[in-house]
Amino acid sequence: MPGASDQTRPVKVVNANWVAGEDGDDGRFELMIVTEDDQRHTISPSPASTTALMALIQARSILLWDPENRTLIAANLVGTWLAPTGLTRANLVIE
Repeated sequence: MPGASDQTRPVKVVNANWVAGEDGDDGRFELMIVTEDDQRHTISPSPASTTALMALIQARSILLWDPENRTLIAANLVGTWLAPTGLTRANLVIE
């Protein structure tokens, strides 16, 4: 991917935790992203960002994680640009 670091890898697992805050508070989300090389990365997006991320995770796209830039790349949202490189959509496990 243009602009992605050499550490960018396909995502194979995404786990989400929601940690409750005080009554009336939105709480916070923690996502664990596991790449195909079995490296685990954690991020704590806002509740609004988590909603958008969950939509991308459930879309029929290829997800790649760039740990150097802390960037989740959603490829092939339209078309199949990455198909010739041999990347395919992983069977994501969402827990």
